[in-house]
Amino acid sequence: MPDKTVSLPIAKPGIGSLELTEEFIRLRAYQYYEERGCEDGHDVDDWLPAEAEIFGKKNIATTTQPEMTEQNSQAAAA
Repeated sequence: MPDKTVSLPIAKPGIGSLELTEEFIRLRAYQYYEERGCEDGHDVDDWLPAEAEIFGKKNIATTTQPEMTEQNSQAAAA
């Protein structure tokens, strides 16, 4: 089985940091796509974790949801 290493882009004088960051995310998302067996239709599922990984953030879905406690659930039911 061939090695599936992805080479990182090399900074060029005409490429800004935003474009370079997007290229890193694109490459990582493509790795997720390949790991899934090149199954189409999951572009967002690949992009978001790649973006979080590049920016060093936790999964946004787990950090934006308030923790449901008994007190919160009673207040929501009222």
